[in-house]
Amino acid sequence: MTEVIAIFDIGKTNKKCLLFDKNLKPVYSFEQSFPEIKDEDGFSCDDIDKIRSWIIETLRDFKNDPSVLVKAVNFSTYGATLMHLDLHGREATPLYNYLKPMPESMMASFYDAHGGVDEFSRKTASPALGFLNSGLQLLWLRNQKPEVYARIRDTLHFPQYCSYLLTGEIVSEYTSIGCHTAMWDFDHMSYHPWIAEVGIQLPGPIANNTLFGSNIPGFSFLVGCGIHDSSASLVPYLLQSNDPFIILSTGTWCINMNPFNAEPLTQDQLKQDCLCYMSINQKPVKSSRFFMGHIHDVNLDRLNHHFHMDDKAYKTMRLDQGMIQYLKNTKTRFFCNGVPSEYVDESVDLSAFSSFTEAYHRLMLDLTEQCVKSIRLILPENDDSRQMFVTGGFGKNEIFTGLLAENMPEKSISVSAIDNGSALGAAMVIFRNAGFGELPAIDLGLKGI
Repeated sequence: MTEVIAIFDIGKTNKKCLLFDKNLKPVYSFEQSFPEIKDEDGFSCDDIDKIRSWIIETLRDFKNDPSVLVKAVNFSTYGATLMHLDLHGREATPLYNYLKPMPESMMASFYDAHGGVDEFSRKTASPALGFLNSGLQLLWLRNQKPEVYARIRDTLHFPQYCSYLLTGEIVSEYTSIGCHTAMWDFDHMSYHPWIAEVGIQLPGPIANNTLFGSNIPGFSFLVGCGIHDSSASLVPYLLQSNDPFIILSTGTWCINMNPFNAEPLTQDQLKQDCLCYMSINQKPVKSSRFFMGHIHDVNLDRLNHHFHMDDKAYKTMRLDQGMIQYLKNTKTRFFCNGVPSEYVDESVDLSAFSSFTEAYHRLMLDLTEQCVKSIRLILPENDDSRQMFVTGGFGKNEIFTGLLAENMPEKSISVSAIDNGSALGAAMVIFRNAGFGELPAIDLGLKGI
């Protein structure tokens, strides 16, 4: 019987469960996806009932598996998402989608009352992003749905809600609350005063290595309090690398993180979607974000439809330098006026491309260009970091990694073979407290480009 830590790594698109052994090697991995449902306004959102059932049923399956003994469980999930509970501890709302629009008129008055949008954004390290500023979802409920708001007793970030399902504990945690929530005052490292001013009660944050007992009969394992996935993906590198580095955590979002840039965010950086995450050591991590995975996918769907291609055809494509040089001398681009609000520029004439290969190379050329602009926003004027690590799905995209290296020759760029960095990070933060002893050395599996 192998003693393991079970990690539920819940992304916007895919939900994974992984088991890590005492050497932090994955011994089991399963990926699941669920169709989205609609909230009461008709906006798509994750189906929390299915996610809850999947977590419980998966753990029951492990309990009945004689080959493994689950000693502890933890959760790594996407951020900018809250779950609101009623007086009986049940879900009072859907798991609202962070892409849901926020009324601008409501936010204008709020920002005016708190020093203006620029100063508020600077203090909270949170660009004005509507629902992506998850704390402001409480204001939206208070103003737009008072009857729903009146039923809310507790509010949890998504990772802590998942933990709550097994423990009943109402807690917050630093990496979740520091993730562009507009709740945290980075000047004073505490909740922003607006939280108390409007009478919202939130739990104080606890360390992310905290473990609780399960309150579900038959489940005897320990349960972590959960961690924000982008901060979790930093953990293996922070604990294994001695030199400054930048990490690109790629997936639905490309999150560029620089844990070694202590310069305060500027107004210009904030306006270009820079922010600060929080490390497991409660230190700000200057970051920039680009919605690269989503933009890639919606444009890829259009290409597949136009060229009658299988949706996985792009995965076998190799970088064609001759094609890149040819495309650099052509005028047709996907984002000649920046990325449109709906992420697809319908004015781009796909018949201008002779093949799917040509069109896909152009798409990746344009996406990489936008990504590099985002990365350079988090580099200090006297940047002494040489290492750049690429993790996640785009690390397997040879066209992206090749173009990235070409655009940033001053960096030593490596792709990490750790396919599940956020899950590994979630396991690492509870490893010692779960009774496994000292952390083993982790092979980051770095492969230079």
